[in-house]
Order: sequence, then C-alpha cells, then structure tokens
Amino acid sequence: MLLNNQIFFFFYNLSHQSIFFDRVIIFFADIFPYIVVVLAVIFLLFHNEVLFSQNPIKEFIKKWKEITFVFFSGAFAWILAHFLKFLFHIERPFDLFTQVIPLFSETGYAFPSGHATFFMALAVALFFNHKKVGYVFILFALLIGIARIMAGVHFPIDILGGFILGFFIAFFLKNV
Repeated sequence: MLLNNQIFFFFYNLSHQSIFFDRVIIFFADIFPYIVVVLAVIFLLFHNEVLFSQNPIKEFIKKWKEITFVFFSGAFAWILAHFLKFLFHIERPFDLFTQVIPLFSETGYAFPSGHATFFMALAVALFFNHKKVGYVFILFALLIGIARIMAGVHFPIDILGGFILGFFIAFFLKNV
C-alpha cells in the first residue's frame, strides 16, 4: 500500500498547481471518456461501411458480431467492475486522506475503477479486430486512468485493477 500511496501522491501533486492544467486533467478524467465512446461508435460504423451503404441495416447485420463484441465487452466490464466495488468496499483517496481535494465530485467505492475497466475492455476488443486503432484506444484508456489519479478520485491500484479486469474480460469474450 505504501507504493500505491507514493505513486498516487506523485500524480495527485501535479494537480492544484494551475487552473489551466486542472481543467486539462478534468477534461481527460471526466469529459474525454464520452468522446472516446463516440469515437469508437464512429470508427466501427465508418470502418464497417454501415453508414454509407445502400442498406445500412443489412450492412449492420453483416457486421454485428464485431460491433456487438466491442460494446458488450465494455458494458460487461463496467457491470462487473461495479459489482466488485460493492464486494471490496475500497475507499477513494479523498475519503482516506483529508488533504486530498478531488478536482470533481465522485461517489461510490474505488476498486476497481469502472472507467479503467470499461475503456480497457473497449480498447482491447478493438485491438483484437483492428491492431492500430486498438493501440490508439489503449492510449486513450491510459490517459483517462492517469487523469483520474491526478484528479484525486482513484488510487493507482484502482486503475491497474480496472485495466487488468478489462483486458481479461475482452480476452475471455473474444475466446468464447
């Protein structure tokens, strides 16, 4: 736990230094995740030529397995992460340390991070079908995870646990 706390404070201490940088952190931790979901939808619909075909519904039906796999991986990961949060009851950094002031409001338990789990599952599922795009979405997941540590709403172990869980969920669902 000591190393977890040291890494947390290394990243957290980068926040509350400037209003601009705090806004950047908030963007990547709280707003960017929505953009990533939209980008995933756009990529899958454009890459699979669903939107530009003569019959988009017919095209979607032909490509439904890939599209469903990506979003089912993320959704299943998110649900499992929230179930595990209630099982483990791990407090957030601002609940344990009075000097930690989060950059935005967050509720519930911390481990594993639902954001890290969802976005890693999404990224790995994309990676299994599209290597280059998968790498980009893995980078997005890392940015979101680090920003949530910097914002003071997660410990590094919460993010790492979410990444591992998300990876294994996508891996398991790919091989089912």
